[in-house]
Amino acid sequence: MIALSKRLAHWCGAVALLLSVSACSLAPTYNTPPLGTAVPAEFKQDGPWRPTAGQVQYRADWWVVFDDPVLAQLEEQLTQNNPGIAIAQAQYRSARAALDGARASLFPTLNGNLGATRSRNGNTGNSTVIQSPVTNLYTLSAQAAWEVDVWGKLSNGVDAADARAQSAAALVGSARVSAQALLAQSYFLWRASMEQEALLQRSVAAYTRFRSLTQNRLNAGVASKLDLAQADTVLNNTRTQLSEATLSRVQTENAIAVLLGMAPAALALNPSGGWSIEQAAIPATPDLLPSELLLSRFDVYSAERQVAAANAQIGVARAAYFPSLNLSASTGFRSNSWTNLTASPARFWSVGPALALNLFDAGARSAQVEQARAAYDQTAATYRQTVLSAFQEVEDNLAAIRYLAEERASQMQALQSARLAREVAENQYKAGTADALTVISAQVAELNAETARINLWNRSVAAVVQLLKNTGGRAAGR
Repeated sequence: MIALSKRLAHWCGAVALLLSVSACSLAPTYNTPPLGTAVPAEFKQDGPWRPTAGQVQYRADWWVVFDDPVLAQLEEQLTQNNPGIAIAQAQYRSARAALDGARASLFPTLNGNLGATRSRNGNTGNSTVIQSPVTNLYTLSAQAAWEVDVWGKLSNGVDAADARAQSAAALVGSARVSAQALLAQSYFLWRASMEQEALLQRSVAAYTRFRSLTQNRLNAGVASKLDLAQADTVLNNTRTQLSEATLSRVQTENAIAVLLGMAPAALALNPSGGWSIEQAAIPATPDLLPSELLLSRFDVYSAERQVAAANAQIGVARAAYFPSLNLSASTGFRSNSWTNLTASPARFWSVGPALALNLFDAGARSAQVEQARAAYDQTAATYRQTVLSAFQEVEDNLAAIRYLAEERASQMQALQSARLAREVAENQYKAGTADALTVISAQVAELNAETARINLWNRSVAAVVQLLKNTGGRAAGR
């Protein structure tokens, strides 16, 4: 008994020593990859969107800056039903489960076994056949095993899984903001298609009246068949454009339905009455942004966490150079009868460590370490590329908002001139001082100017949406 106690004390001391060194980690010290000149002090574009000194607060319902109740209702439905968000959430749950599995490897495993066998052994020793008796064997046992994390392989695996879970959580936010932005852009495209459809309906009605006027003038002998053919041409071309605008509206509405997780037949958008582009003002550019604010974007943070995971994985690969230490123990009972199964003579036990080291692998471990380092370099480069793309997206949309505003102002002047030219041409045609081609040219010019105005409005509002998305859904309060 004394000898057994001494052996147990020695084992306990050895385990304590192993636990004291198990905090060793072979992963490189992690630091966020430097970006250097990739982070500018301010944005390139001039104007009211210069960086502000304060930090803009995150606002989840950023679409309220458009003050559109229909859009707000659709965005609320999107958060609950969008398939893309559901996919990202499922991927995050999977990453969390992988993290729990990695953490479980830090602890011992314990297994139990209860079994019964009945057997007979044959006699193959000589030509005389002697039938052996039937024997029964009953066992009740438990086994414990534990891999001691001496070199940090398991803990680095946990760190890598934790970083991947954080990356997956950020991707949920990225998927949500991306879906919200896509819905907003699709909604405004639907609005623009409706505006274009209404414009073309009015144009078809006006061109139909002009065609009737031309027919009457032809009957009176003051117009030619060429004038009537020209009127028919512009009328039918406009009808074609009307069908195309209707198709665009229907397809956009179908795309909105899919974003909401619905079958297209289940969605019927009901636009509020009296809506027009003139009333749907484009919101001002949000008060942005210290450049560092972009580093909290969901996609940027997700990319950085992937770098951290790759860094921890280097430690996992390096640990393969060193022996793994496993502690195992088993105990239980083994007997030929159930009644004597738990008796002292039937008891057995074993305990002991095991060291395992790969002495020759033809460079496999070196290749794994190099692969882990290459993966780190790849994720670091991806992180830097993500940051650069983030700044490009913001710069692009700041520029788009600025120059599209200038385009809208000049286009509005062009539209006013086109309306005046069309009115003058029609009056001159009725007075007989202008031909039909002059009127048709003026009508087409006005229609093109109206179409350009609608397109510029849609591009401008889409740029604002994209800017809000590119800044992580941040917007100034209204």
